[in-house]
Amino acid sequence: MDSTIIVAITAVVAVLIGVFLGKAIFAKNTRQQVEEAENQAKKLIDDAKAHAETLKEKKILEAKEHFLQQKSQHEKEVMQRNQKVAEGETRIKQQQQSLNDKNAGLQKQINEYEQQKLNLDKQLEIVNIKRTELERHQEEHIKRLEKVAGLSADQAKTELMEAVKEEARTQAMAHVKEIMEEAKVNATKEAKKIVIQTIQRTAAEQTIENVITVFNLESDEIKGQIIGREGRNIRALEAATGVDLIIDDTPEAIVLSCFDPLRREVARLSLQRLVQDGRIHPARIEEVVEKTKKQLEEQVMEIGERTIIELGVHGLHKDLVRMVGKMRFRSSYGQNLLMHSKETANLCGIMAAELGLGQKVVKLAKRAGLLHDIGKVPDEETELSHALLGAKLAEKAGEHPAIVNAIGAHHDEMEMAYIISPIVQACDAISGARPGARREMMQSYLQRIKDLENLAMAYNGVEKAYAIQAGRELRVIVEAEKVTDADSDRLSFEIADKIQKEMQYPGQIKVTVIRELRAVNIAR
Repeated sequence: MDSTIIVAITAVVAVLIGVFLGKAIFAKNTRQQVEEAENQAKKLIDDAKAHAETLKEKKILEAKEHFLQQKSQHEKEVMQRNQKVAEGETRIKQQQQSLNDKNAGLQKQINEYEQQKLNLDKQLEIVNIKRTELERHQEEHIKRLEKVAGLSADQAKTELMEAVKEEARTQAMAHVKEIMEEAKVNATKEAKKIVIQTIQRTAAEQTIENVITVFNLESDEIKGQIIGREGRNIRALEAATGVDLIIDDTPEAIVLSCFDPLRREVARLSLQRLVQDGRIHPARIEEVVEKTKKQLEEQVMEIGERTIIELGVHGLHKDLVRMVGKMRFRSSYGQNLLMHSKETANLCGIMAAELGLGQKVVKLAKRAGLLHDIGKVPDEETELSHALLGAKLAEKAGEHPAIVNAIGAHHDEMEMAYIISPIVQACDAISGARPGARREMMQSYLQRIKDLENLAMAYNGVEKAYAIQAGRELRVIVEAEKVTDADSDRLSFEIADKIQKEMQYPGQIKVTVIRELRAVNIAR
């Protein structure tokens, strides 16, 4: 028991000693940490103070530098302002000095003008005095003259004026008569001179249109393909184009005969395509002919556009451009119509320029010369003459009234109202009257052929009518739905009888009526 108490007491004492020692050690450690913390804090404060001093010195230096820069810039600006002010003051002093000099000069001039005015007033006073004396002397002189002549001054003045008038009138009449006679002589000379110069300055080729075209072949073997079995191909080609194909013993050549150059060109181009393609049969022939007609229409527009560019005629209506192109395939008394129109246009331009009518009138004259024969290539036949029809077409296309009048009056079918009208008429005559330019027999032949076709087209049911064999045969194609076989016989007889009664022609004319019934279906 005692040992247990001793152990317990010993244990308690040991615990107490341990606690005391622990507190002593803890207190010592705590004091050391506090001292270390105080030392670190003091060190941080010292570092902060040193850094603050450094920043303070740096900012003070930067502020001083900035202040010096601002001060320098300010001084520079002040110096510039002072310099500008000094320059301005110098300019103002110079201007003031200049104004003072001008004022001095003006004052001097004013003084001189005042002196001159005083001198002029004195001279004017002297002149008035002398004029008064002169009038008095003149009145005395007139009174003496009236006393001697027995006439008043007004009566003498009237008689003198009448005498002078009569003498002047007589001299003027003689002078006017002399001028008129001289003007007539000079006008005739000048007119001849202008016409001769105009003709000399224009050189155009004279081309006489024929009624045949020779189509060359590579070999005679192609002739058989063109003729076809029992002549089917050649008949189809003649029916589609209205051109007579003459295939004879001429080596490697086929003759295309027709009075209409446009048809001959369609036949030539179609035949050229067929020969190149090698497929020649009636259906193919009709297809190629239709394509060729469309192609030729484009070619006509191209020829018209090229012509107006060549002549410098701008702003022409599309329909008129096409008509100009169609002139390439028409003739007037054997003379190519486009060549004639171009030549007339150039002649009109030169003549208007020679007359000194101005650039605007020259352009109008040239335009009118080109269009004066458009009535010969209408889309539809009418009863009007080509001059009046051409004027109507030009007016419809919005052309200038002077051009419309010149076209309608170039054959005296309208009254001439503008200066270019007689110019166009004269130049048309000059172009047509050139030696070798025209053949009257050719035109009458072409007109007879056209009349022959128009006569057949007037009958009901006639689809196409072509005069072939130089007008010795009239081939009439009728619509199978409207004309029967019996009607074909009767139509052939009636046309032949009407030709015999109404037309004049050499020899005889064969009338052939063709009626063909076709059944067409398309496999899709």
